[in-house]
Amino acid sequence: MPAHILVTKKDRIAHIQINRPKQMNSINPEVMAELSAALKEADEAKDVSVMVLSGIGANFGAGYDLKFPWGEHYGGRGPMSMRDMLRACVDFELTPWSCRKPVIAMVRGYCLAGSCELAMMCCVTFASKQSTFGEPEIRFSTAPPAVVMPWIVGLKKARELLYTGDLIDAEEALRVGMVNRLFPDDKLEEETFRYARRAAAIAVEGLITTKASINRGAEIAGLRQALDYGVETGAILDAEETETYKTFKAIAAKDGLTAAIRWRESQFKD
Repeated sequence: MPAHILVTKKDRIAHIQINRPKQMNSINPEVMAELSAALKEADEAKDVSVMVLSGIGANFGAGYDLKFPWGEHYGGRGPMSMRDMLRACVDFELTPWSCRKPVIAMVRGYCLAGSCELAMMCCVTFASKQSTFGEPEIRFSTAPPAVVMPWIVGLKKARELLYTGDLIDAEEALRVGMVNRLFPDDKLEEETFRYARRAAAIAVEGLITTKASINRGAEIAGLRQALDYGVETGAILDAEETETYKTFKAIAAKDGLTAAIRWRESQFKD
């Protein structure tokens, strides 16, 4: 039985939930494996037409778990090890995209870094009016595994956000097309599943072929090749021990990860 993923089914909808609320539903290799398996299983299930992806608790997800020893897990901090790590992360994040059936992201609270990329890979994203989005990785001298944001919000807005790691509120996420609709937090689940039931009323063959047509158009335009190139360049950054990275790691070792994050975030208060 999965340790970090819960799955329920009703009305031809599979609700797949990341269950690490104390860790803000951050992603580690176990989550990657379990969530990928759950999505693929629901995609093949004859009694499922639509999937809803969410996080248990107050947040959709805070990205990849910074407390996990990623470098050691993938064999060190060299370029090839970092390349293997980013490749695994991209493959994981592409799972909702690669599913034949629609995947709807239901977002509340923080939706950051890899979790933000995961939500953008979903077909449709509904969010709470209190949610927050962004990819702050660059502030810590690490690369986003899947540079999918330009395909969702456009080049100019993606550059603005990815060059600084700035976060945006739900209204801005809606304005730039990162999410489809916003709802009060207490209505989010009701409204998300209202839409999911409407989609599930469509013949599953229609959903599958329509999603395939939309995805293929983006892939013909180069989406997958762009993500692959991002892995190659991202590995260079992840392997580089910048001054920011070294200071961040030193503070984390001495005073803890929270202190290191606060140190770095304090430099962007302007």
